[in-house]
Amino acid sequence: MNGLTSIKKINLRPSKSKLCCLCIVGTRPEAIKMGPVIAELERSDWAYPYVVTTGQHADVVEGALKDFGVAPSRRLNLERRSGSLNELFGKVMAEIDRVIDEVRPDCVIAQGDTTSVAVVSLAAFHKNVPFMHIEAGLRTGKLNDPYPEELNRRIAGLTAAMHFAPTATSLDNLLREGVAPGDCLVTGNTGIDALLQTAAHQLPAPKDFPNLPRVILATAHRRESFGAPIEDALRGIRAAVDQHDDLGAFFVTHPNPRAHEPARRILGDHPRIVVTDAIDYADMVAALKRCWVVVTDSGGLQEEAPALGKPVLVLRNTTERPEAVRAGAVRVVGTNPAAVSCAISQLCDDPDLYARMSVPVFPYGDGQAAKRIVAAMRARLVRSVPALSAA
Repeated sequence: MNGLTSIKKINLRPSKSKLCCLCIVGTRPEAIKMGPVIAELERSDWAYPYVVTTGQHADVVEGALKDFGVAPSRRLNLERRSGSLNELFGKVMAEIDRVIDEVRPDCVIAQGDTTSVAVVSLAAFHKNVPFMHIEAGLRTGKLNDPYPEELNRRIAGLTAAMHFAPTATSLDNLLREGVAPGDCLVTGNTGIDALLQTAAHQLPAPKDFPNLPRVILATAHRRESFGAPIEDALRGIRAAVDQHDDLGAFFVTHPNPRAHEPARRILGDHPRIVVTDAIDYADMVAALKRCWVVVTDSGGLQEEAPALGKPVLVLRNTTERPEAVRAGAVRVVGTNPAAVSCAISQLCDDPDLYARMSVPVFPYGDGQAAKRIVAAMRARLVRSVPALSAA
């Protein structure tokens, strides 16, 4: 189909009585956070989701969707060669333009701040189809930090018809940028929906999870950290483990070789550090439940870990998620190896500090975000039905 591969043969408009919601999913974090919304749409009596994956990390994306009972309707075959952001932007734009023409959706939905989200928001705007942005309004105020996510958020913020903000701080950012109050709503974060649903189950430990009193759950993959910053952060983690005999680490790598190669080189030979390939969502939640602290540059883990009472040290110089910092559960420590090692050691050596940071807090919602989002969409698209109250 000219670069477009169908996963299952379905009618493009299976119901004349229901509205079509075109749901775009690019990465595994998007699948996790979109999963509850897509499942809620499938349960609704007024809409149906048409789910398209962009083909990035296809197996792990579709595996994450499967955890929510969601099967993609279609996968894009982008046939990337250079791997550049400009190449990705152009190819996603061409394919989404075609999908919108074929599916004729009543709205387009995407989550977060990846390049594909920025593209989808523009494509929907160009086609005069309402774009619904989940996890809207996050800002650092620095266009290249995080890169390219801050720009992607701002593009989506300019083109969205509805903005679903996870927190009051995110809502305030949108209002300051001129978004009409009636076009935005605080819903909570759908990632907390997914987390609480998954954590409620008895989950076995992930394969090779260290059997030690204190285990660091670690990830690092931000583009702005590629090279020396990510290597420095990894050396800081290793130094902290060296200093404490009861401390180990479980490092979950990212598919990008510029992220996973230094992790294997710097951490891979340590007897108390396990470096593993990407794991499925249930295993990640199981690791979260068992770990002692989280050391990461991931936005999703900054949201999830505080809900489970796990302190977070952020391997970045800024964060667009200040709520958990204010709540005392998260510290931004940067990537300097001495600073990273010192922050970990402080938690090892100061039980009072650890106790303060390990109190469960819920600045990102109560697990009902998907219900609020779908109700608000119904109120906007169907008009006559009232939405649920804000979070």
